[in-house]
Amino acid sequence: MSYKLVIAEKPSVAQSIAKVIGADKREDGYLEGNGYIVSWCVGHLVELASPESYDEKYEKWRYDDLPILPSQWNYQIVAATRKQFSILKKLMEREDVTGLVEATDAGREGELIFRLVYNQAKCKKPFERLWISSMEDQAISDGFSNLRNGKVYDDLYQAALCRERADWIVGMNATRLFSTLYGQTLNVGRVMTPTLAMIVQREAEIEGFKPEPIYRLSISCGGITALSDRFENKQDAEKILNRLKEEKTAQVTKIDPADKQEKAPQLYSLTALQRDANRHLGFTAQQTLDYTQSLYEKKLVTYPRTDSRFLTEDMAGMIPNLAQKMAHKFGFTKNVPVHAEQVINNSKVSDHHAIIPTVNVADAEFGELPSGEQKVLSLITARLLASLGDAAVRNEVDVEFTCADTVFRAKTKNIREKGWREIQDWIIGSKADSTDYEEENEDKRGNAEMLACIAAMTNGRSYPLQNPKMEEGKTTPKKHFTEDSLLSAMERAGADEMPDEAERKGIGTSATRAATIEKLVRIGFVERKGNKKTKYLMPTHKGVALITVMPEQIQSPSMTAEWEQKLLDVEKGNFQDTEFMSEIEDMITDLVKTYKVLEDAEVLMHPAMEEIGICPCCGRHVIERQKGYSCENRGCNFVLWKQNRFFEALGKKMTKQTAIKLLADGKVALKGCKSKKTGNTYDTTVVMTVDENQRAVFELNFEKGEAKHGKGKSKKN
Repeated sequence: MSYKLVIAEKPSVAQSIAKVIGADKREDGYLEGNGYIVSWCVGHLVELASPESYDEKYEKWRYDDLPILPSQWNYQIVAATRKQFSILKKLMEREDVTGLVEATDAGREGELIFRLVYNQAKCKKPFERLWISSMEDQAISDGFSNLRNGKVYDDLYQAALCRERADWIVGMNATRLFSTLYGQTLNVGRVMTPTLAMIVQREAEIEGFKPEPIYRLSISCGGITALSDRFENKQDAEKILNRLKEEKTAQVTKIDPADKQEKAPQLYSLTALQRDANRHLGFTAQQTLDYTQSLYEKKLVTYPRTDSRFLTEDMAGMIPNLAQKMAHKFGFTKNVPVHAEQVINNSKVSDHHAIIPTVNVADAEFGELPSGEQKVLSLITARLLASLGDAAVRNEVDVEFTCADTVFRAKTKNIREKGWREIQDWIIGSKADSTDYEEENEDKRGNAEMLACIAAMTNGRSYPLQNPKMEEGKTTPKKHFTEDSLLSAMERAGADEMPDEAERKGIGTSATRAATIEKLVRIGFVERKGNKKTKYLMPTHKGVALITVMPEQIQSPSMTAEWEQKLLDVEKGNFQDTEFMSEIEDMITDLVKTYKVLEDAEVLMHPAMEEIGICPCCGRHVIERQKGYSCENRGCNFVLWKQNRFFEALGKKMTKQTAIKLLADGKVALKGCKSKKTGNTYDTTVVMTVDENQRAVFELNFEKGEAKHGKGKSKKN
């Protein structure tokens, strides 16, 4: 009997596929049955080798060895998953395996994961491609009925190789270049560094912003408060104000009522979903991706890593049934409009359509899902139904008064027909009402009363003028980036410099932007600040220092966006992969040859350390460093590590405040410590002394002298 070997990206996906195609016999690292063997990768099993694999001299970072540009690329098997690679290799070599099915995620990275394993195993057997946008049983079944020749995706594989190798060339060379020149590790990335540059630039604009005074005049007329345009000069505003105080009436010179339609929103791409989840729920981009990926693997939503916001024509027939089931699931009893034509556009769907819920949601136990998944699924479902809905109708009325040769304006907006907004608000529990718009006037009595006042007015007629006054304000700077606004900036980066027909404008892809942001935070270039729901992405001193010394070609969002477009062109067969790689290599070679170290960079790279107390060993200052609070005297061994085993055993951390207290008093009171043995909590005092080796020693001191879980010492913390 002959078999087809199906290789998925994850064990959970492999199990779903195996169930549909009848491979129900479990073996070590795979499932077998019905003419199929189904196995899996565990993420990337094969990765690019480090520079020292090409030459031992690269073990040390030296400027003279740059640039490192491999002519033949070396790959290595990831040590942690070597066993699974061996299983796949043996399965490929089985004589009864006559062909393979590539069932990794249907995208650039999924293609790379499979091909690297296939090539590393030196497999020559033919393979077909499973390309699906949903993990529903029917979608899997249909996908196996329509397998495509694997060679169809050769260009996709070349684009994936270009992305991987370009990232390696830029990362390895630029990181070594700047680290050797500036004497400390400075991580540089092809997408990561331009993203950091946008954050640093935004903060520079905010810090350098100088507020300027602005002045506006307001009047009350016929029960309506209206505002003038801005005055930059206070004297000019005061002159008009004095004239207003002498006037008795103001003339209505314009009444412009209009009904404006607010079209239904588009479906979600991953970036659009991440932005909304950050704005409404406070989720990070990575959290949203993780929740959506889990929902996908549970067959509750379609493939998440998509740039598209539309569906394809062949999906039109299933939309009404899906919409009705989703509305019923969420308890919406009114009639649900279904304008399927609003969400269908074949020309705007490439690899995958927009993210939508699957029909499986109708039978799912919603309450059994984790809270985060519930919220993301609600957003996706609400967006589907809203996108199919009627337009909302907004009643807007603009009114203008003229007095003292000055125009005063008032505007009111009111939702007359909720349309798509009604079902969206129902599902996601929005507290927004029909007046969810910024008012451009100061009338606090509500739109209904203002509309009534306007309705009583006649154009051209004069009305008594009341309460003229001047309001003084200041211009405001741009806001700090949230993940919502940063994702938007990443998506739009370089758009002004790129042709209108360019398919992808921006840096990174929907699949990689979240990981880029997380890496910036993880390696200490960016930190999240703010409250629980709204967190801002702020550059650290380290991040600002890196961008300050970075040349334009490395930190330019526009150049990186151009590279992303060329990668897409490689994927479409419209640009040669060799030409793309040649451009990357030329850029790095030129950078190594021409870059000059910035003067006074030492001050920038090594800022003054914050002093938090006096060293108990030598009397010098203790300063905060990256991993702990240590004596400024390099010859002194005293340090309080931030990752401190003694404190971690108590369920506590060595915070800055704790370190300050220990240095000042030799002890610190702790509440709510937790015993690992019993799970009980207790309050205690940690007393610090130092031993003969200048190392901190800690012990617990209870108020009544009873050691509830004994005294503890730390030979070294």
